Amino acid sequence: MSLLHMAILLPFLYAAALTVMRKPSLRFHTGWIILPIPVLLFVYFISCMASVQAGEELSGSIPWIPSLNIRFTVFLDGLGLLFSLLISGIGSLVVLYSIYYLDRKKEALRNFYVYLLLFMGAMLGVVLADNLIILYGFWEITSISSFLLIAFWHNREKSRYGALKSMLITVLGGLAMLAGFVLFYIMTGTFSLREIINNAGSVNDHTLFLPALVLILLGAFTKSAQFPFHIWLPDAMEAPTPVSAYLHSATMVKAGLYLVARFSPVFAGEALWFWLISVCGIVTLIYGSFQALKQTDLKAILAFSTISQLGLIMSLLGLGSAAAFYTDGSDSVFYAKATMAAIFHLINHAVFKGALFMVVGIVDHETGTRDIRKLGGLLSIMPITFTIAVIGTFSMAGLPPFNGFLSKEMFFTAVLGITELDRFDSQTLLRLFPVLAWVASVFTFGYSMMVVFRTFTGRPQFEQLEKKPHEAPIGLLLSPVVLAALAVVFGLFPNLLSYTLIEPAMAAIHPALLLPGDRFYVSIHMWHGWTPELFMTMGVAVAGMLIYKLHPRLSVLHEPLFRRVSLNLTYDAGIKLLHQGSLRMTNRYMTGSLRHYVIYIFVFLILSLGWGLYHYGAISVNMDRFAPVSLYEIVINLVLILSVIAIPFVNSRMKAIILTGAAGYMVTLFFVIFRAPDLALTQMIVETVSVALFLLCFYHLPKLEKEQTKPRTRIVKLAISAGVGVIMTLVALSASGSKLFESISDYYLRNSYVLAGGKNVVNVILVDFRGFDTMLEIVVLGIASLGVYALIRLNLASDRPEAVRKLDFANRLNKDRLPSNDVILRTVSKVAIFIILVFAVYLFFTGHHHPGGGFIGALMTAAALILLTMAFGMATIREVIPWDFKRLTAVGLLIAILTGAGSFLFDAPFLSHSFGYFNLPLLGKTELATAVLFDLGVYLTVIGITMTIILTIGRDK
Repeated sequence: MSLLHMAILLPFLYAAALTVMRKPSLRFHTGWIILPIPVLLFVYFISCMASVQAGEELSGSIPWIPSLNIRFTVFLDGLGLLFSLLISGIGSLVVLYSIYYLDRKKEALRNFYVYLLLFMGAMLGVVLADNLIILYGFWEITSISSFLLIAFWHNREKSRYGALKSMLITVLGGLAMLAGFVLFYIMTGTFSLREIINNAGSVNDHTLFLPALVLILLGAFTKSAQFPFHIWLPDAMEAPTPVSAYLHSATMVKAGLYLVARFSPVFAGEALWFWLISVCGIVTLIYGSFQALKQTDLKAILAFSTISQLGLIMSLLGLGSAAAFYTDGSDSVFYAKATMAAIFHLINHAVFKGALFMVVGIVDHETGTRDIRKLGGLLSIMPITFTIAVIGTFSMAGLPPFNGFLSKEMFFTAVLGITELDRFDSQTLLRLFPVLAWVASVFTFGYSMMVVFRTFTGRPQFEQLEKKPHEAPIGLLLSPVVLAALAVVFGLFPNLLSYTLIEPAMAAIHPALLLPGDRFYVSIHMWHGWTPELFMTMGVAVAGMLIYKLHPRLSVLHEPLFRRVSLNLTYDAGIKLLHQGSLRMTNRYMTGSLRHYVIYIFVFLILSLGWGLYHYGAISVNMDRFAPVSLYEIVINLVLILSVIAIPFVNSRMKAIILTGAAGYMVTLFFVIFRAPDLALTQMIVETVSVALFLLCFYHLPKLEKEQTKPRTRIVKLAISAGVGVIMTLVALSASGSKLFESISDYYLRNSYVLAGGKNVVNVILVDFRGFDTMLEIVVLGIASLGVYALIRLNLASDRPEAVRKLDFANRLNKDRLPSNDVILRTVSKVAIFIILVFAVYLFFTGHHHPGGGFIGALMTAAALILLTMAFGMATIREVIPWDFKRLTAVGLLIAILTGAGSFLFDAPFLSHSFGYFNLPLLGKTELATAVLFDLGVYLTVIGITMTIILTIGRDK
């Protein structure tokens, strides 16, 4: 495993450790134990800068799903380094800022930092992944983690609305992007980004090329909030300010820009790529800047400002793609400068917008409001915050000597130069670019002045504030001060970035424009003489100041352009229509009757399997291959059939439970006869635990009464039952009577000991050959146990008042403490429990070579705990074993997952196991296998799942 892999996995591992860690003491903020992670990552990526600058490409690869040619391959070039430094650098400052912004006593800090670490790791995965499927996986994790961060204050309706809106739009865009990746695989036969880029131009004439282009851009546009997909970003501002500063200014919204930049070598020579990105970007730029003037909430202004600035960078990437239309000469270098401007402004925007979001957070934190109509006169009270705000807003407005001025001048150069592009007939449209860019810059200047002067100057209105305003503490100011200082440094010394970050990133975006050994010439200066760009900037300042002054009297800047029609209303109407339509459809078949649901399932099973067997001629019964049936097999089968047939006719739930258990034990006997001890043990213990579970469930049900049903209903039920029986019989006979290919069992029998070091083939299959299936099964079971817990707790919480619930629980607890009347059961249990637990441990450790394993051992352990509960009551098990079994489930899952991920350290696929023989003291030559660690995870998970369900149902009254 390479250091790049570790850089991606470190936040995930730390987040996992944080979930099982004891709750941090209130003496210090949880953020202090999180801060070293992004700092360490930032230092590591800084150390890689010299290698990347020298043209080296750091990479690493781990097998993931070799059969599908999917490898966990990562690489670091100039573009990846740029984004990695933003993710880790801004992340460090955001974590530091959050320590002083979030109250350690009032906020769920553990959840917050787990979500933040998940997002950080996912973003690093996106920008470092070489495999498109791996990239997509991390892409969607960013959507999920951002959903959790935006909804952090989930008690607010607006937070929940904004989180759902952002996830729906970005996830749908991600699915479109995935479809584009699949099309690329069809065209090229590879998921490797570098291979696709190296073979750029070979698939341009393919019929799937343009559909792939559009689908990938859908993913980029939704993620980077481009018009008309921008509507999620303003609502996402309900997140805490550290989240807004991190996700919505420096990282998540930049993922779409990264995707466009990364695929530019593949699509840049396509006219559709140029027009879609350039036009969409310039429209987003002017729309966002105009809408920002209409806002009165500081965060809302910055939200639309972010949309506008993302549009600016997107349009520059589109204009920069024009360089691919020229194979050599100065024209290609000239248009590539638009890409240079995009990269530079991407850095500048992360710096000044991050500082501004933190300033807004400070204002909100210290005054209790973000409404500029209530603010004013804060200059004398908050001078340091004002200074930071001036630097940030002036940089955003494009005023010297700040970094935003330089990239804004480069933007004007790009839009003026694009009018000279002679590859298209649409010269009129190209001439609109400078006009739209200038108008949008005027709007940007206007709202920038609003942010700083409406907040800090003018008449004080302290009586309208919720808090008495004062300057923020040094801890809250430190992060924005660093960012503001960078805005000044990058403005005065821009060439610090020229060949460290900008040129390597350009080389990654335009590799075809460079000959081996060549480099792009990057030189950024504050003064270029009296150029058209400078006059445009002067005009922006004059017109922007005019708009700022006239803003209160211009009604067009306060009222919506269309009152009855808007993209947000369209979204809301669409969601409402989908909800109502799905509700109507669902109500047609969701009748509330379990019988109806079972009928739906079984009828579908009969029709689908029956049609498949008939259509493909799969019904094949070859009795010659079957062994003769013995007398005792006939007897066991008759007992099994009679037990099952009798269940519908009994008038007691207890009898039904006994008959169900009898049927299960008959199946156990079959496993014994057919020499399958593992299955026999598992079946026997499952039946025992199931009977206890049935008793607990049925204890809460009303008295069993026979339902009077019509003869027609009985006939339907009988027909469905018979149909299921016939179909499953045909499936079993067909599977046994015909073989289309060699059975996989022979492979397992030959290789279980050679490859996995285990003689128990069943256990080896579970923990080694099919370990991934086992891991997913315990994950599903864990989710099911939490579902049972949540449903019962929800029912208890909704049905009874708090005082009644507390009294009821106390009564149940006291009742549980009463000694059992069955003295014999209690006496025998003391010995039996010890024997069962010892046997369970034996099954666990011998499972690799003999019948047993983690799953069987866990069920046996759970059986002992259930016996303890039955003999001594619920309170006893809580006193003897004061564990939170839900947490035990999480620990087991974590062990199983980490065991699988541990194979990455040895460049092996996920869940690859190893074994060896060692001479141990007292034990002598002993086999040690990593599969035992995975089995330990299974063992703990199954115990946690079983006891969570049993204890939860047992506590319910």
